[in-house]
Amino acid sequence: MTTITAHPSHSTGLFGRFGTLVSQFVAAIGEAREMADRYEHLSRLSDADLARLGLTREEIPQAIAAGR
Repeated sequence: MTTITAHPSHSTGLFGRFGTLVSQFVAAIGEAREMADRYEHLSRLSDADLARLGLTREEIPQAIAAGR
């Protein structure tokens, strides 16, 4: 009888490291797209709507970067 033992490749080896890098890259792209969507949404609001959120138009980029 033959026994096969599987080792998780995500933590060791070239392919595991490459897979981790690709996964992190794709996650970063997703985060950047979400930030761009939030920026677009906030930039379309009127100054009065922004004020109700406690923001000025100039503060939009900082608010997006801070995750607000």
